[in-house]
Formats: sequence, C-alpha cells, structure tokens
Amino acid sequence: MGGSPVLDGTLSLDGFNASAMALVKRWKEIEVSDPLPDWTWKPCCKMGVPSEVEGYLALEGVYRSCGESQIEERGNFDDADIVGDDTWVQSSSDNVHVYDFHVVYSFSYKVPVLYFQGHHAGGQLLTLDEVKERLPSHSLKVLSESKWAFITQEEHPHLSRPWFTLHPCGTRDWMKLLLEETEVADKEQSLQYLPAWLSVVGQAAGLKIPLDLHCSS
Repeated sequence: MGGSPVLDGTLSLDGFNASAMALVKRWKEIEVSDPLPDWTWKPCCKMGVPSEVEGYLALEGVYRSCGESQIEERGNFDDADIVGDDTWVQSSSDNVHVYDFHVVYSFSYKVPVLYFQGHHAGGQLLTLDEVKERLPSHSLKVLSESKWAFITQEEHPHLSRPWFTLHPCGTRDWMKLLLEETEVADKEQSLQYLPAWLSVVGQAAGLKIPLDLHCSS
C-alpha cells in the first residue's frame, strides 16, 4: 500500500514515516536562524527491540527565555512572521523553560499529533497555566479563536507519561483544505504533509517553523 496521503486529509502510517524522514533530512539542509536543535526520528521499542516501522519525531531541549525581550507582543503578524521568525533561544540560566516536542502518529485519527512538555531549568514540570503564560500573543490568539486548536493532557502513547497535546479532532478537516490548495503530485503531497501540518499546529504551541522547510530540496 502506498504512502500517499488520502484525499480526505488523513495520512497512512507509511506516509507518516516517509514524511517524517523527509522532514528530518530537510531540516538539516536549511538555514535555521535560531539555535534550535535538530528534529530526530526515534523508533519505538518493543521488548527492547527497536521497531522498523513505528516511531515518532522529536525536537528536544528547546530553551525559551522567560525574559520580556524574548516574548514579543507584536500586534501585527503576517504569514512570514508566523512561520519564519522564531524567538526560541538556547540558555542555561534559571530564567528559562525547557521544552520537548514529539510528533506521534494517531492510529485512531490517522493524522499526526503534537505532544509537548516543558519544565523549569531545575527539572520541575510546567503546569498548563505556566505554559500558556509564556506563549507568544499570536499563539494565545490561535488557541482562543480556533475551533480545532485546544490543549489537553493525555498519556504519551510511547512513553506512558502525561504530556500536553493539541487534540487532533479537527486535523483531518483543515489538512484536507490545505492539501487541496497545493498543486503537487500525490507523492510530493505525502512528503510535504508534516511540514505543512507543523507550520499550522506549531503556531498554537509557540513553535514557529522556517519557511524553507516547505520548499523542495
């Protein structure tokens, strides 16, 4: 069975894996203006043996300053601002929060799901209120105005610990619309699925994605 995305906005497991590998490769090729770590692929382990077909994307050790200079409260954002300009920084001071982001395939919804958690420099996990307090203004706007973007806390399907997640109930519908606007072949759509999806869901979590990630290498 092919890995192309279904026309209804969902993605097969093969398509998820292919798009994830393409994203990891593309991320290493583009210029990332801010010192973000690399996205990596983490295979799931069953009885201590890494799976050849099941895994998830991870962006870990992302530091965000709690200082005002790193949280811009700009009133006007265009599309380039949203996905091309990042305020995430690497730091070791006590005035930072550290975030991990995982992209996991949902077998129930047949779409990717963003899981994330944050903690203080000392290791204490952030509460949802603390996470929202540090989100950029445009992220709070997305969460308050969008009918599909809302944060819940659920058990991470591969780590069996509670993580925050953006609920995927509306992903199929808006990804269908997004894919319909693209004029590329099905195979290319499959590879571009995760970058396109991430540029949207990343807004709600305060994670902005470089525009170059969407361009073919």
